Amino acid sequence: MDTNRDDFGIAVRSAFLSKGTQQKFSLFALIILSIIFLLIEKIETKPLNYFRSIVKDTIYRGSFLASLPMEGLHSILDGSVKHITIYKKYDQLKEENNLLKNNISKSDYLRLENEQLKKLVEEDMNTSDNFTSARVMIDKKSPYLNSFVISSGSNKKIKNGMAALDGQNFIGRIVDVNFFSSRVLLISDLNSKVPIIVEPSGNQAILSGHGSRNPTLEYLPENYEIKDGDTIYTSGKEGIFKPGIPIGKAKLEKGTVEALLFSNLNQITFVNINLSTSNTTK
Repeated sequence: MDTNRDDFGIAVRSAFLSKGTQQKFSLFALIILSIIFLLIEKIETKPLNYFRSIVKDTIYRGSFLASLPMEGLHSILDGSVKHITIYKKYDQLKEENNLLKNNISKSDYLRLENEQLKKLVEEDMNTSDNFTSARVMIDKKSPYLNSFVISSGSNKKIKNGMAALDGQNFIGRIVDVNFFSSRVLLISDLNSKVPIIVEPSGNQAILSGHGSRNPTLEYLPENYEIKDGDTIYTSGKEGIFKPGIPIGKAKLEKGTVEALLFSNLNQITFVNINLSTSNTTK
């Protein structure tokens, strides 16, 4: 008889522990708990109020602490996205800044070039001589040899022997002419020999180049009267160049007379070629 009772208890427990029975029991238990909590919420007593406060504070604090990792992760992700965005904007702004700098540099260069060309045009308008202007393409410099290659040639009626000017100042002569280019032998070149006259004394001489040194006056008369600051011009002797083209100032240096040139040969971008130079060779 006892065995039958044990079997009966086991069967009852198995029925309650079956899956369907467990779900029904859980639902029933939740309903009972909900009713109990609703009733407790309506009851106003100090112990229950304290209990409710403790439970709510615990839930709120627990929710806050539980949300901290997610908020921290969101903050890190947002910070990373903002950092990447800022870095991209920095690169973009850097490129734009470099582009603006390049544009400003180009504008400054074009403005300078425009001023130089404007100066050439004004000089051409203020003279009765026939000039053509050309850009210096190649600047060949060495301790003894000095010359320019310019961007105009026989296409602009340039011929050998014509005078090359920086503004109105004599700086050399044409020694080689191609169709679209020419070579200018500068007065500082070792092979340069230019007939000159010094004013106001009127003494004539040959201006000889020495490379990196200042050109000097050679074949001066024995009793020449030249002082520091006297002006040196082309003399036009032998019909090589037109007379009266300014070259520089005289300077007495240890028994020699040097020519301090009006033009800085290292800073020339454009040259004027005097097409009306007399007796040019073909």
